[in-house]
Amino acid sequence: MASTRPGATDHPGDGLAPEVSSAVAAFAGHLLHERGRSPHTVRGYRSDLTDLLRDLPGLGALDLDHLRMRLAATLNAGAGRATVARRTAAARTFCAWAVRTGRLAHDPAARLGSPGAVTVLPEVPAADEAAAVLDAAISGATEDDPEALRDLLVLELLYGTGIRVAELCGLDLDRVDEPGRTLRVRGKGDRERTVVFGVPAARAVRRWLERGRPALATPRSPAALLLGVRGGRLDPRVARTVVHRAMRAVPGATDVGPHGLRHAAATHLLEGGADLRYVQELLGHATLSTTQLYTHVTVDRLKVVHDQAHPRA
Repeated sequence: MASTRPGATDHPGDGLAPEVSSAVAAFAGHLLHERGRSPHTVRGYRSDLTDLLRDLPGLGALDLDHLRMRLAATLNAGAGRATVARRTAAARTFCAWAVRTGRLAHDPAARLGSPGAVTVLPEVPAADEAAAVLDAAISGATEDDPEALRDLLVLELLYGTGIRVAELCGLDLDRVDEPGRTLRVRGKGDRERTVVFGVPAARAVRRWLERGRPALATPRSPAALLLGVRGGRLDPRVARTVVHRAMRAVPGATDVGPHGLRHAAATHLLEGGADLRYVQELLGHATLSTTQLYTHVTVDRLKVVHDQAHPRA
């Protein structure tokens, strides 16, 4: 029976047979409430599974051939190998769960192959571009306009710490240690970590708390660090708009969003000589292999170091 907890309700308009829709809803509830996955991740699973399980009369009809057919259709429709690999992973996770919970007698995805995902190298602004964007934001906040002070803090913390935009918008005031220049961040899987920020971000925090936040706060405002214009917690979508607007305002700067600044933070740390495991901890990656995706942009620097230091260069 499907769970009736929030986030696990059936979606009658999803085009799936009732039994299949109920199973997907229960699986979504499992991911959200038991595995601690974010609502965004759960929506992604639901979307992938809705496509994969379409046209099934019931869950018992799910077999390897059906999964292969649906994945082939995804590829033929022009989707990249990364999308097919993601949907394959979703099928494996769902089917394994369905077997464990007695919804399937056997696992049809156990022998499901997956194409190797192509790593798409992220576009990363250069350090001087990031500096120019932050200088422009500092200049824009000289008159202590509350929104300008908030936007400056958004940019300083995203680039200065490498945290995710959802993590930034989820910060409460008691998670900020000004004297120690640290943030306690709750990330994916409800894991908590401490990140540090530098002097420029510390200045932005102080100005925001003294002159910006009080101007936007209302008696009903939450204890959030960052507030919107109506006094509520800052929405991640607004933070994304802030970043894109700031990047576009500087001629020649690479137009990226919050995730681009996160990539930039990791890249520039590595280029500056930071240890890969330190960057892993800062970004909240569960595995080192995820952090290693950032090393591609440091190849030129590695070549210079190699030429200068290796006896056989």
